[in-house]
Amino acid sequence: MSSQDFANELLAKADIQINGSRPWDLQLHRDDVIPRALAHGNLGLGEAYMDGHWDCEHLDQFFSRLLQARIAEQVHPSRLIMHSLKNRLFNLQGKKRAWEVGQKHYDLGNDLYQKMLDKRMVYTCGFWTQAKDLDTAQEHKLELTCRKLKLKPGMRVLDVGCGWGSFMQYAAEHYGVECVGVTISKAQIELGKERFKGLPVEFLLNDYRDLPEIFADKPFDAVVSLGMFEHVGPKNHRTYMQVVNQVLKEHGLFLLHTIGRNAGGTPPDPWIDKYIFPNGELPAIRHVGEAAEKLFVVEDLHNFGASYDKTLMAWHDNFERGWPELQKNARYDTRFYRMWRYYLLSCAGAFRARNIQLWQWVLSKQGVEGHYERPAL
Repeated sequence: MSSQDFANELLAKADIQINGSRPWDLQLHRDDVIPRALAHGNLGLGEAYMDGHWDCEHLDQFFSRLLQARIAEQVHPSRLIMHSLKNRLFNLQGKKRAWEVGQKHYDLGNDLYQKMLDKRMVYTCGFWTQAKDLDTAQEHKLELTCRKLKLKPGMRVLDVGCGWGSFMQYAAEHYGVECVGVTISKAQIELGKERFKGLPVEFLLNDYRDLPEIFADKPFDAVVSLGMFEHVGPKNHRTYMQVVNQVLKEHGLFLLHTIGRNAGGTPPDPWIDKYIFPNGELPAIRHVGEAAEKLFVVEDLHNFGASYDKTLMAWHDNFERGWPELQKNARYDTRFYRMWRYYLLSCAGAFRARNIQLWQWVLSKQGVEGHYERPAL
């Protein structure tokens, strides 16, 4: 059977046609796309898209169908063996490597994220159960997060992986708390300091492993981490939990907001690893649970991964609207445009297919007296 015939047979299971007429069908511009995808998996497929060798009107629908039909499980890329071994054998998220994702992703350019994100620049999943637009969905997520942490005026809050400071701004303005944020992105700190002058928020350029030494005698009333745990890696999950345990007061709460996968034991997506989030790896539920053992009590686990589909589609819409202005910057060429579009829409499809999830964990060091009740929005 030829590679084209094999691909046709596989794609038919997802109701996808090669050169079909529907918006989720694959349009080939070169014959080598299918062999590249079969040999290299999503790395080959993604690079071929970046090269302009194939197109799809609605990439999000293409990937949602592909993942729901579990097509990837039926392809065994022969040239990704080393990628899998590398992630199993080495600690790719060690302290020296930790700064790479900041330099390659978060420092890409504040102009890109200002165009793509909501008005507060929240680069994590919004909460859409009652929202009709991105700004509202992100405000609802921030409000829900503050309520889950039971914030009160005068508290000191640590934000691990604070981004541009959107949570710190919201918590300081609406709950009267003081915040310290830690990030590995110089660009985020530069813009964050400019945006939030006059608020009781502080930015630190540090690795999370530095925190116990910095705050040895100044533990926090609450700790929050929104969308940073994905960069920690399984070999460091326990260290991460130990760090938070050391900087949190005995009766404080810790909220961990992270993307997660349905099952462990599989390597990170090679295309995402190479082009978007170097050295990242999504945890499975057992990874978080095992890392927290004897350090924390799990008070609440909330999955609202379906909201990430809407968030990513809103980011994509903003990116498309902002592209005419962004492309005036020499850093953002046509290949970057196709790469970023592939990133946003393939991830939207993955969340739509429920292939990956978004979890908010609420943890305490000793267990909340009586019981912990998840607040309503």
